[in-house]
Amino acid sequence: MPLYDYKCHKCGKTFELLQKFSDPPVTVHQECGGEVERLISAPALQFKGSGWYVTDYAKNGKSPSTTAEAKPESKGETKKTETAPAPAPAASKDK
Repeated sequence: MPLYDYKCHKCGKTFELLQKFSDPPVTVHQECGGEVERLISAPALQFKGSGWYVTDYAKNGKSPSTTAEAKPESKGETKKTETAPAPAPAASKDK
């Protein structure tokens, strides 16, 4: 069962209630009778270990396949890449 946070508008007190998903939200504070609102909070569930996006792919914004290819080179070496010119398109013969 989830734990929900509520805040009372009348007394300003924040409190937690353990409720089922099917239970309706609380509208009245039991202690002072003031109107309450349910607060939104971050989930307490966190997946750890390998195999999750956070642990494997979110580092440096790169996927594992690109990190293996993008190794830094030493300072003394510069890498030169030569590209071959693109082949000319074949002439079409229309009759």
